[in-house]
Amino acid sequence: MIQMVDLKSQYLKIKDEIDSGIARVINNTEFINGQDVKDFRKELASYLNVGNVITCGNGTDALQIAMMALGLKPGDEVISTDFTFIATVETIALLQLTPVMVDVDPETYLINPDEIEKAITPRTKAIVPVHLFGQCADMERIMDIARRHNLYVIEDTAQAIGSDYHFSDGTVKKAGTIGHIGCTSFFPSKNLGCYGDGGALFTNDAELAEKISSIVNHGMEIRYHHDRIGVNSRLDTIQAVVLRAKLPHLDEYNNARRKAADFYDKAFANCPKISTPKRADKTTHTFHQYVVRLNGVDRSALMEHLKAKGVASAVYYPIPLHKQKAFQGFKSDPNAFPNTDKLCESVMALPMNTELNEETLKYITDSVLEFVK
Repeated sequence: MIQMVDLKSQYLKIKDEIDSGIARVINNTEFINGQDVKDFRKELASYLNVGNVITCGNGTDALQIAMMALGLKPGDEVISTDFTFIATVETIALLQLTPVMVDVDPETYLINPDEIEKAITPRTKAIVPVHLFGQCADMERIMDIARRHNLYVIEDTAQAIGSDYHFSDGTVKKAGTIGHIGCTSFFPSKNLGCYGDGGALFTNDAELAEKISSIVNHGMEIRYHHDRIGVNSRLDTIQAVVLRAKLPHLDEYNNARRKAADFYDKAFANCPKISTPKRADKTTHTFHQYVVRLNGVDRSALMEHLKAKGVASAVYYPIPLHKQKAFQGFKSDPNAFPNTDKLCESVMALPMNTELNEETLKYITDSVLEFVK
């Protein structure tokens, strides 16, 4: 079976480094906040060219901690996308903030800045753009909107670590380093993933970094002195070992994904029933997922066909957030999400990982076209 993700083959290429690192941690018993965690923070900060990296337990925690650090209060409105994994908006509701979901661009799948601006009210305090599937939202426009309305920006970059955003003045910044705080996940399937759960926050604001560092550790800055309400959210040292081994290869991994995406694009270029993902302006794409739109194709039947051929596929995401039972208590116009509704009915993801070769990619695309044509 050709899986969506091939972590085993990726591991075998760096096996010796990972195995020796894990053995070192077990031998010195620095399981929590060991030297590898501290070194990883510095190395990731250098890679991202950001002032501060604070690691935590997972990407969902990172989003929650970011909102806590910004002092958002119950009832404050936070704008985000309707087309994303639930964690982005779940954390807003968890803190008794009010999630305000808006529609996306139908071709890039990214949050639409025009819809953000229309959704702003006097109660709006923050925007959470999602860099979905591997490319950045329109951060130049979003930051301009935030400045004009005095709003915080929390970037959800769990799917786009390593992506570059190009500003009109020539400035280039990494995804997650543009807003007030960036958040990411190191879930195993991510472009930079560990072998369990893990996450991190990025910021260039030293004061915010201090707050975040305190919040992740029960609100402590000095041991047993709890200056604020915090949480217990830590990246363990064994996971840091894995991430340190992978980080030097991140650009290589992302380039391999782009090469696979280019193959897919070319294979489907003349097929009117398949719309390939559009590369957004100003951003590179790291292809955490390769998601096509199907036009007049029975998606379920195609997925069954691929399964019979030994090819995995998936749907990201089958149900828009505004239709999820968990969010029925929040007011939203059911007609305000035409693009999201259509995408949820028509998108399909194909295998995307660092180990795909042309033979495998040809088999996948041939299997799709065999059904679609």
